[in-house]
Order: sequence, then structure tokens, then C-alpha cells
Amino acid sequence: MKGFGVITKGQVGWFEKPDYVCGELDAIVKPLAISPCSSDVHSAYEVDSPFLKDMILGHESCGVIIEVGKKVKDFKPGDEVVIPCTTPTFWHPDLQDTPHQHAGGMLSGINFSNTTDGTFADQILVRSADMNLAIKPKELSLEQAVMITDMVTTGFHGSELAEVKFGDTVVVFGIGPVGLMAVAGAKLSGAGELIGVGTRPNCVALAKEYGATKVISYKDGDLQQQIMEITNGRGVDAAIIAGGDNATFNTALAVTRAGGHVANLNVFTELPKFEFGYLETGAGFMAHKTIRGGLCPGGRRRAERLISMVTASRFDPGRMITHRYTGFDRIEDAFMRMVNKTPDLIKPIVIM
Repeated sequence: MKGFGVITKGQVGWFEKPDYVCGELDAIVKPLAISPCSSDVHSAYEVDSPFLKDMILGHESCGVIIEVGKKVKDFKPGDEVVIPCTTPTFWHPDLQDTPHQHAGGMLSGINFSNTTDGTFADQILVRSADMNLAIKPKELSLEQAVMITDMVTTGFHGSELAEVKFGDTVVVFGIGPVGLMAVAGAKLSGAGELIGVGTRPNCVALAKEYGATKVISYKDGDLQQQIMEITNGRGVDAAIIAGGDNATFNTALAVTRAGGHVANLNVFTELPKFEFGYLETGAGFMAHKTIRGGLCPGGRRRAERLISMVTASRFDPGRMITHRYTGFDRIEDAFMRMVNKTPDLIKPIVIM
């Protein structure tokens, strides 16, 4: 098999590996489409781990099954499938008292390009196939299917972590692809006033399309002041962080009302330390503000529910695709597009 990934920290390239051997519960899938993610860039250039040496990158994909294990019941060769980025074993006792994303150890649910090779390859091994794969309906486009695997489930998880309720006032910091899906998820969860924070024109337009009632920018003044003015001094019920830095996190805390919820979806990399502001937390964590963060849920039923939302025309995540490449050998070009982001980029896709 051939794949593209990390040779060693800061160095990427192509290499060949032995073909997969399909386990009795597994499936081997030939990719139909993949999409690079900012996490792939972080893995390649910012993480120094023994796992990330000669590791195929990628975790956003859909494809066609070419082989299944003898105990796989619900899938067969020829089925087109959506492959969630989080594919837990679902066979670990931790599932009885731990979120499935962490059964077997923290973050072990996302094995692609972490502990096993990822999806930037001509073969993808999916463990626990009956529990992790989802059939791709014909009416679901490849663009929509690939966005469901990570961007949608991650963005929607923001509303779950922030416990968004009908009529809540919500702010989403960062309206890149995850933030855009956080906006869509908050709207579908019942948010009333829904504020997006971002500047790029195409992202601003999409945020409004997905449900943002207002979009504000740091270019127009202090974000905390703008949000408090919009909320008449009360603050928001829920803040979802999908971009930014330590200062962004503290702004989110500051604008969240007492008893409100802050959900972090952002990956903070290479920070020597993380600091909380005394006043921003509510005078030293006295304001009953809840702070949560977590890896997106995965598995078959999660994917099937999200697919249903898209095929029912509740929203269209495929609208985030701004750059299209054709052919397996264009994976590197798409990846480098994520490395060297241009202002018009939201998400690239490679159609095989």
C-alpha cells in the first residue's frame, strides 16, 4: 500500500507499507474522497512523538469496502461507506464508565494517524467495522460525506458540551470549518441569538447561512465589549471556542454569564503554559461557570444520525469545500494547501 504522511517531525512525504491484513471484525476500505485537516498539519510539524514517525496521516474520508472480516455482519465488499474520524474499539470495559472516545486510554478512540496509519492511503483499515462504519446513501455527496466524518461531529459537539438549550444566547469564537459547524449545530439545538466571531468574508457569509444572527470581528473593537453590548450586559449562556489562543479562551470566560457554559473545541499547541484570568473566571471560579472540552464522538450511530440531518436538508456541510483536487497523487497538494493557508481556504477535498 502507498500513503502520504510524517517521516519525522517537520518532514512529510510518500512511502510504501505492507498491505493490511483484515481482522475478523475489521474492514478494508478503498478511499473515494479524503480531506486534510489542521490536525494533520499539527501532527506533521508540531508534535514530536515516537508514534509519528513513518505514520500515514489523515482521518477524514469515505470510501468503498474491498474486504471485511469473517465476523462482520452488516457490511460487505462494494458498500460505499462514511468513516468517522473517531473509531473506538467498542470492546473495552472502559466503555462502562468512560466516554467511548477514551475507552482504552485517553484519546485512544481516534487511532487514525495517532497509533495506527491514517486515511491518506490507497487502503484504510477500519476496526470494529459494524460499530464504526455507516452506509453512504446515494443522495449524500462525497463532499458532504467527508465533512461529516470530523468537521460536523466536532462542531456539533460544541453545543453538546455547552448544553445549548432553546432560546440560549450563544457565541462561537472562530468560524473556520469547525466553528461553522458549531454555528450550524447551535442553531439546530435551538439557539436564539447566535454570534459568530471571525473576519474572512467567505466564512462570514457561510456563518450567516448556517444560522449566525450576528458576526463580529476584533477589527471592529474589543470583542468582550461588543458581546456585552449585544447581550445588554448579561453575557452569553454558552460560549463555544473553535479557534484562537489563550486570550480568546479568557474572553470566552469573561462574556459567559454566571452559571453558563464554555465549550472548547480548539487544539492549543506548543503553549508552555495556559493561564486563566481571575476576573474572567468569575472572580476566581466563584461564578459556577462550567468549562468542558472533548474529542468529538464517533461510531456508527453518530454518523448515521448526522447523515440523516444532511439528507433531510437540515444543513449542507459540503458548502465548506473551497478547493477540489482530483486523483490520489493530489493528496500532497491538498495537504500543502492546509499548510500554506490562503484567505479563501475553508476546506480542501481530494476526489479519487
